Amino acid sequence: MGLNIIGMLYPKRCPVCENIIPDTPGHQNRLVCMPCNTKLSYIVAPKCMKCGKQLYSGNDEFCADCKRIKHEFTRGVGVFSYNKSIKDAMYRFKYSNKRDYAQFFGNVLAKRYGYLIRRWNVEAVIPIPLYRTKYLKRGYNQAELIAEELSKQTGIAVDRNILIRCRKTRAMKELNDEERVKNLQNAFKLSENIVKYKKVLLVDDIYTTGATMDACAGVLKAGGVREVYCAGICIGNGF
Repeated sequence: MGLNIIGMLYPKRCPVCENIIPDTPGHQNRLVCMPCNTKLSYIVAPKCMKCGKQLYSGNDEFCADCKRIKHEFTRGVGVFSYNKSIKDAMYRFKYSNKRDYAQFFGNVLAKRYGYLIRRWNVEAVIPIPLYRTKYLKRGYNQAELIAEELSKQTGIAVDRNILIRCRKTRAMKELNDEERVKNLQNAFKLSENIVKYKKVLLVDDIYTTGATMDACAGVLKAGGVREVYCAGICIGNGF
């Protein structure tokens, strides 16, 4: 009865359209409503063999960004192409305290790539950290919430302390390719000199060119990690 009352007072809402997901047979376990699930642009084959970005030609193995950028990470995956529907949901998740959206994002990441992540034999899931002042202002790290949900589904532990964002950086969406790399120079560091992992998975909400993943992967590899994989909920078009 208590659960029913809570459900009536705080009904589950779709993270895409914000409409209430009905508590009727066939809907109870849904985290996104059926109409919105058909609107979302899931990344499907063919996809970039390096970052996981959607490709539009079966003749290509790599996206335009990965053809010209030497990435620090080993391989990456993404769930959605970054279109308007998911962009609005992600904005609310990050800036409107919609922390409950993490359940959907983490679950769909695990559902689509959990088997692959396990096959990579990663020892820890590491969320991309926020700078301290931004974390205090927002009250949470959206990448950390996604990582925690992924951990619940895969059984792989989250390490939220090993990687630190030690310098405030500009918003990446304002910058071009070269500026992104410069913006992230010396922006991350390890909390310990020696890393105990050999294989890890970096998790973030949005992947565009991979500059953030590369900056974090470089720091982790310098500390002893052998292979750094990455996962993003949304993948943008890059440049």
